[in-house]
Amino acid sequence: MRLLVTGGCGFIGSNFIRWVLTEHPDDRVVNLDKLTYAGNPANLADLEHDPRYSFVQGDIGDADLVRDVTRGVDAVVNFAAPSHVDRSILDPDEFLKTNVLGVRVLLEAVRSLRVPRLLHVSTDEVYGSIAKGAATEQSPLRPSNPYSAAKAGGDLLALAYWNTHGVPVVITRSSNNFGPYQYPEKLVPLFVTNALDDQPLPLYGDGHQLRDWIYVLDNCAAIDVVLRQGRDGEVYNIAGGHEVANVTLTHEILRWLGKPDSLIRLVADRPGHDRRYALDATRLWKLGWAPRYPFDSALETTVRWYREHEAWWRPLKSGEFRAYYERQYGRR
Repeated sequence: MRLLVTGGCGFIGSNFIRWVLTEHPDDRVVNLDKLTYAGNPANLADLEHDPRYSFVQGDIGDADLVRDVTRGVDAVVNFAAPSHVDRSILDPDEFLKTNVLGVRVLLEAVRSLRVPRLLHVSTDEVYGSIAKGAATEQSPLRPSNPYSAAKAGGDLLALAYWNTHGVPVVITRSSNNFGPYQYPEKLVPLFVTNALDDQPLPLYGDGHQLRDWIYVLDNCAAIDVVLRQGRDGEVYNIAGGHEVANVTLTHEILRWLGKPDSLIRLVADRPGHDRRYALDATRLWKLGWAPRYPFDSALETTVRWYREHEAWWRPLKSGEFRAYYERQYGRR
């Protein structure tokens, strides 16, 4: 299979590309990435000389470029999306441009070139906060912030192209991912790297927001299953099956690092902060997928990866990141 992966230099995208080329040695991948602050070519440095992999720098909003790189592929997998809620609250424009208008460009290219499949990667956040039970693929979309609203808009547009034009789309919505190569503004890498430097861990509100966590390689495996076995026009939830409060996760990170709980710093909760996310992944399980990485061992592996890859994350936590961090949480 020849794939176009958009946003492949990001966290999940880079892990997915490596997963595909490992699990499907005959596949070929073209990676289209704009290289925003969170798109890091170093994430795929090990594939630089692999003849099965090629990189194109560009924006999914560039219709001519998208048509050029889409021509001749068997499927498009769209990871391209700014994803940090805090940034979307400060400046939503880029989120709308990429997560809605960029998706439209991809859909038009897939439609006109008759590409057999577009897999659009989305998030559990489009369902909003779930007080009880778990969201199914038929649950209403109730996004609570500009990021999740933009993602919901892209999801609905993709499904509209399926219904209106018969464009062969499938959508995945996963719970919170963690693992290697995650940009250190997200909870796990931020807290691990801050703790390594004996810096405060800024925990929102009371820290009792509940999230279902999934190791990134489990998510990659699920996306791969949906790509090859999913039904056109369907949405597939991807759940890790491990619900934990943010404060509990924070204590676990500190425990693995041998750091004191006194590093935790409670900060004002962000506007519109959802209390709980939960997904029902029954539809995906029927395709034969199940998570393979237990949460505790995957978290330990992740913490160890950041401890052993300081040369990867240290440069990222300077310059633009430092300025953003200080705006968000104050000077360290």
